[in-house]
Amino acid sequence: MQDKPDLGATAPLPRARRQPPTVRLRRLAAKLRHLREAAGLSQTEVAEKTDVNLATLHRIETAKTKPQLRTLIALLDAYGITGTERADLIALQKEAKQRGWLHSFDADLPDQYTALIGLEAEAQQAINYESLFIPGLLQTEDYLRAMIRGVRPTATDEEIETRVAARMQRQVLLEGDAPLRLWAILDQAALCRMVGNEAVMRDQFARLAQQAQRPHITIQVIPFSAGAHPGMPGSFIVLKFPAHDPDVIYIDSMAGDLFLEKEEDIQRYNDICEHLRAIALSPADTAALIASLSEDHQWKEAQDAAT
Repeated sequence: MQDKPDLGATAPLPRARRQPPTVRLRRLAAKLRHLREAAGLSQTEVAEKTDVNLATLHRIETAKTKPQLRTLIALLDAYGITGTERADLIALQKEAKQRGWLHSFDADLPDQYTALIGLEAEAQQAINYESLFIPGLLQTEDYLRAMIRGVRPTATDEEIETRVAARMQRQVLLEGDAPLRLWAILDQAALCRMVGNEAVMRDQFARLAQQAQRPHITIQVIPFSAGAHPGMPGSFIVLKFPAHDPDVIYIDSMAGDLFLEKEEDIQRYNDICEHLRAIALSPADTAALIASLSEDHQWKEAQDAAT
């Protein structure tokens, strides 16, 4: 006799898919972790001081969960955060589930860069396209200083050094046992524009040649002969993460730091990356071009010294 199916039984519910953290949630998590460390407190000490569950605190600081407002307030009280900074973090908590973010230039630069630095630190790979500048992670200090003086002619020496320090902090991500994998694509215009003087450009080309030899760094140049291409409107960075988290697109705009997270934006920029890599010189031909341009600058520098 065949058993009748149990019509009252229910199939197990599928496990809910974890929502990847937004840029805002990642930013909030990094900021709270930084504030706790600046206060000299361990996670265990904060849990005892605030009655926030230790596991919950860990999930908050790793952007795996959004803190409830009362939890956030308890943490800010424990860290002694008041005024504008407190208001900004509460506003960030309310918007933590929103994707896409324009981070304006009203903050002090090192703090402003924390969002990008934090994302780069979590990422496995960055694809950086630049149309007019050497990619930031590959710039020398002298090139960067000369670039800032040209782009921001009213900047003070202190402001310039602050920006240089922030950029150098980002470059640390290319070091260590598990460095960020960088694929840099740049238009030939970025190599041909004089920034600083012959010595600055010579040293910058030497840096590019040196970095291109490292196994986790790939550099390609789009030659003038490629004509018009999809990268001409401006530069961008595609950040790729482990654990199947979606990519994040970063654009350094005149209005501020723009982060894109919508699926259609991610697909569009990844398609652009594929096109740019296809029309660019190979890494070997790029190295040859950089070496040739470096020799030109060395010759011109020698000529200037002789006159």
